[in-house]
Amino acid sequence: MATVCEFDLNGKQEVFEFEKVAKQANGAVLAKIGNAVVLATVVSEFDNPVSEDFTPLTVQYIEKTYAAAKLPGGFIKREGKPSDFETLTSRVIDRSLRPLFPKGYVYPTTITVMVLSADKDVDLQTLSLNAANAALYTSNLPIKKSVCGVRVGKIENELIINPTSEQLENSTLDLYVAGSKDELLMIEMKTISSSELVEIDIEAFTKIHNTNEMDEESLVEAISFAQNALKESNLTYEKAFEEVCKEKVEVELIKFTIDESVINYVRDNFSNEIKEAIKKLAKSERATQLKDVAKMISSNEYCSTNELDFTTIYEAVSIVKREIVRNMIVSDKVRADGRGLKDVRPITIETNILPSTHSSCLFTRGETQALVIGTIAGPKDGQMYEVLTDKSTSMERFMVHYNFPGFSVGEAKPMFGVGRRELGHGNLAKKALEATIDDDYTETIRLVSEILESNGSSSMATVCGGSLALKAAGVPISDLVAGVAMGMVVEGDNYSVLTDIMGLEDHDGDMDFKVAGTNKGITALQMDIKLGGIELSVLKEALLQAKEGRVHILSLMNEAAKDIVPSEALPLVEQFAIDPSKIMVIIGKAGATIKEIIEKFTVSIDLDRDSGTVKVSGGNKQNVLDACEHIKTISNNAPARKDAPKNVDFEKLYAVDEVVTGKVERVVDFGAFILLPKGGEGLLHISKISKERVNNVSDVLSVGQEIEVKVLKVKKDRIELSSN
Repeated sequence: MATVCEFDLNGKQEVFEFEKVAKQANGAVLAKIGNAVVLATVVSEFDNPVSEDFTPLTVQYIEKTYAAAKLPGGFIKREGKPSDFETLTSRVIDRSLRPLFPKGYVYPTTITVMVLSADKDVDLQTLSLNAANAALYTSNLPIKKSVCGVRVGKIENELIINPTSEQLENSTLDLYVAGSKDELLMIEMKTISSSELVEIDIEAFTKIHNTNEMDEESLVEAISFAQNALKESNLTYEKAFEEVCKEKVEVELIKFTIDESVINYVRDNFSNEIKEAIKKLAKSERATQLKDVAKMISSNEYCSTNELDFTTIYEAVSIVKREIVRNMIVSDKVRADGRGLKDVRPITIETNILPSTHSSCLFTRGETQALVIGTIAGPKDGQMYEVLTDKSTSMERFMVHYNFPGFSVGEAKPMFGVGRRELGHGNLAKKALEATIDDDYTETIRLVSEILESNGSSSMATVCGGSLALKAAGVPISDLVAGVAMGMVVEGDNYSVLTDIMGLEDHDGDMDFKVAGTNKGITALQMDIKLGGIELSVLKEALLQAKEGRVHILSLMNEAAKDIVPSEALPLVEQFAIDPSKIMVIIGKAGATIKEIIEKFTVSIDLDRDSGTVKVSGGNKQNVLDACEHIKTISNNAPARKDAPKNVDFEKLYAVDEVVTGKVERVVDFGAFILLPKGGEGLLHISKISKERVNNVSDVLSVGQEIEVKVLKVKKDRIELSSN
C-alpha cells in the first residue's frame, strides 16, 4: 500500500508518494507540486563493485513531452538527445547528491528523474532534486542525510523563496542553493538585468540598463536566507520520511589504502623529488611528473624486496604529494608555483587577432589560455529550442559555446561531441555575461571559447575573453566582466583561501568556487563544497578576497579594451524608421519585395511592424547603404495608410516606354532617384544612365538637374527608368 507524505513548505504544497510505482528500484517516489509530477528512482548494484577508487554515480533528468500534452518537435516523434536544460539539471542533481555517498562506495548507482506532468508555475529543477533526495534517503543505500534545493529571487529588494516563473521574470536575482539541514553543498547564482525609464527633463525620459550586480554582503545575506529555508525543509523531510525508509543494506565500503610503512618510506626518502615534481605540476594539469617519480622509486631494491608494484608506489607518491601541497598552503602560506595566497598569475590579452571573424580575444592567465570568438547575426538567426511548458518554440539570441580539446592538457585524444562539463562551463560563462548586454540589443550573438591550454579555471578565462570579445564586436554592454576561480584548503582549525587556483590546487583542495562580475559587483557564482559545509563568515571572507582578484583582472582588461581595433569583417548595421503603416509594402505580397531586396543587395533586413524600425545589416558597407536607400524610396512612394486613398497610382500615371522629364532627387552609388512630373520617384540605375560605361554617377548627374528619362518598368510602388 502506498504511503503519502504531504508538506506545506516555503509556500508550496508538496506531496510525496512511496511504494506506489517502480517498486523494484532501491528507492522510488512520485513527487507532486501543483500540476507537476516527477518520478525519481535510485538503483544500485551491490554485487558489481568497480575496482577504481570512485563512486560510479550516474544522474539523468529526463523530460517527457507528453507531460505538457504535446508531441516532440522535429521529424522523429520520440524523445531523443537530452536538451541543454536536461543536461544542466542532471549536473545540478549530481553535484548536490554526490557528497552524500560515503568514501569507498564503489557500486554502480543510477538516479533517474522523469518529468511525467509539467506545470509552468513549478520550478522543475528544485522539484527534481527534492524528489531524487527523497528516493535516495528512503532507499536501502547507506545514506541517512537529506539534501534539498531552494531557489531565491529578489523583487523590489525583497528576497523570495521558490519564486514562480512569472516572479522570476521580474526578479533581479536567480540563486539556487542545495544543502542539508546544516551544510551548504552547492550554489549557483546569476543576476538578471532590467531596464527603467529615468526622467532627464520635463517630459523627457531616457531608458537605463541595469546589470543588477550584487555586492558580497548582499549575496551572503541571500545565501543565508536560502540556508534557513533548507534547514526547515530537511528537518521536515527527515522526520516524515523516517517511517517509509527501507532497512539499510550493510555494504562493504572499500578502503583503497596502502601500508603506512610504504607511505613513510616514500615520505622519508623522496620528499625532495616529489617537491620538484610539484613545481612542474604547477605548469600542467597532467600528472606525468609524479609517474616519473613513481617509476624511479619502483625500480629500486626496497620495492623489489617488498614486492611493491608501480600502482602501490604511485598511490603513495600521490598521498605524499597531497600532504606537501596542503601543508605548504596552510602552514607556509606559499603555493606550489611560488605565489602568495592572493596572487593572480600573469595575464596577457590580445584582441581581434583573427582577421576574418567579427571579433576575437586571446586571454592567457598563467598556463590557462582561452581563444574566444564572437559572431553577430540577425535576430532571426538564433538557436531555436523548446521549453517543456511552452507550446511555441523559443529563440536563444545569446549563446556561449565552450570547447575543451585534449591537447589543452597535453592529452592525445580526438575531439568528440560536447559533454556535460563543456555545457556546464559554457552555461556559467553565459550567466556571467548575459546581464551586461543591453536589453534593447536584438541581434544574435554567439561566443565560442576554444580552450588552447588549461591549468585551472578555463571557464573563468572564457568569461574574461568573452566579455572583451563582446566589446570588440561592438555589442552594447554595461561593463566588462572578469572571472576568478577560488579555492580553500582546511587542516583542523586552520584554513587558507586561494585566489586563481590551478589544477593541482583544485584536485587537492576542499572547495572550488568561481566568481564573476564587474567592478560594481558579482554577476554569477558557482560553488561546490567538498568538505561538508562552510561557515557564512568564511564564505564572505572568500568572496571579498575574490573581489580583490576580480578588480585586478578588470584593470588589465580595461587597459586592453583601449587598444581594440574593430574587425573589418564586422557587419555594418544601419537602422532608420519609416511609417509603420508602410511596413507591409516593404514586405510585399508573400514576402516577395523584401526577398528581392535581400537577394539583390546581399543583406539581412529586420522590420519592426509596431515602431516602423528598419534594420539593415551586411558584410558590404555600400550594399547596406544602397539597400537602405531602396527601402526608403519604396516607403516614400507608398501611401501612408492601408485605408488611405492612393494619391499616386503609378500604373495609371505612367506607361512603359513613356518619355518624361524629371529632376534628380538623390544620387547614390548604384544610380539616381528621379522625381517624376506626375508624382513619385523612379530609379535610374547606373547601367541605364548612358550607353557608355559610367564608373561614378556623380560624374554625370547632380542633385536638382533636370533629365529626360524613359519608363522601363512600372509596378505598384516602383518605377525603373533609363536615359532617353
